[in-house]
Amino acid sequence: MRPIQRSFLLKLWMALAVGGLGLAFTGGKSARADEAAAPAPAVEAEKPEWVGASACLACHQEQGEAFKSTHHGEYLEKRKGVDFEKSCETCHGPGSLHAGAAGDKANPGFATVKNFKTAKAKVVADSCLQCHRDAGRTHWSGGAHDRANVSCVACHSVHNAAGKHGQLVKATQRETCYQCHKDVKGQMRRSAHMAIEEDKLSCSSCHDSHGTGTPKQLKAANVNQLCFQCHQDKRGPHLWEHAPVRENCLNCHHPHGSHHEKMLVAKRAFLCQRCHTGGGHPSTVYDATNIDQFNNKIAGQTCQECHSTIHGSNHPSGKMFTR
Repeated sequence: MRPIQRSFLLKLWMALAVGGLGLAFTGGKSARADEAAAPAPAVEAEKPEWVGASACLACHQEQGEAFKSTHHGEYLEKRKGVDFEKSCETCHGPGSLHAGAAGDKANPGFATVKNFKTAKAKVVADSCLQCHRDAGRTHWSGGAHDRANVSCVACHSVHNAAGKHGQLVKATQRETCYQCHKDVKGQMRRSAHMAIEEDKLSCSSCHDSHGTGTPKQLKAANVNQLCFQCHQDKRGPHLWEHAPVRENCLNCHHPHGSHHEKMLVAKRAFLCQRCHTGGGHPSTVYDATNIDQFNNKIAGQTCQECHSTIHGSNHPSGKMFTR
């Protein structure tokens, strides 16, 4: 056998031997097959970058110009020193990928900025609370509006506010609240009501829409303490106290409106006779033909004709709250 042929066969035998060992160690699969089957390394997703408000205004000219004259726009620039170029992305997030989508909603980059009109309430609140986490919003998390998934933009508008104060979506605070609280709107239309319709009071005079540690989001420890802020003559202390008055003003009065005078929950004397009977009083019958000496309904007059100091008395003989 020639030396060249012998050398060729030797190399061929060594190649086969090495290949056999490789198959044995890889369970019958070649190393090249493993390399081919291995997944390609994941390509890192492109991160959005800041592009400035000028790029945003190329499509959102109307919103950008309106923002400049709003409280937010003026506050960011004058009080916080935030340049207008950074204003859009401060709330909506870096917009390079969104701008690159050029309005194509099918492009994944289009959704990389926050759209507060469609975003979940918690996403909107987290964004707003970056700046508005002051004492007035301490109880927002877990509060009544937060639990009801009420979004900040349901009441406030950064770009197109209709109200003069608070950048509200409606012209007045009551109209903003009436969007959800339609039952209260009906109560305010009654003959006896709080002076909210005349703009002498507002919903926030009694309630804090951003949350409190008290029921009904009251701005006081309880109902009575809230009422006493205006009705100080009813505060006391009194020598003779009327139990239902001391307990809760709402035992006798409706807070938003009533068809009865003084915003009472029922007409006098029927209101008083929810607790008291007319026994021992010269009760008047309803008509002259139906004489009933046991009739305990007082008609034509009220209990307060005699018991005038019904909220409490300091007179030594005022146990019965008489004049």
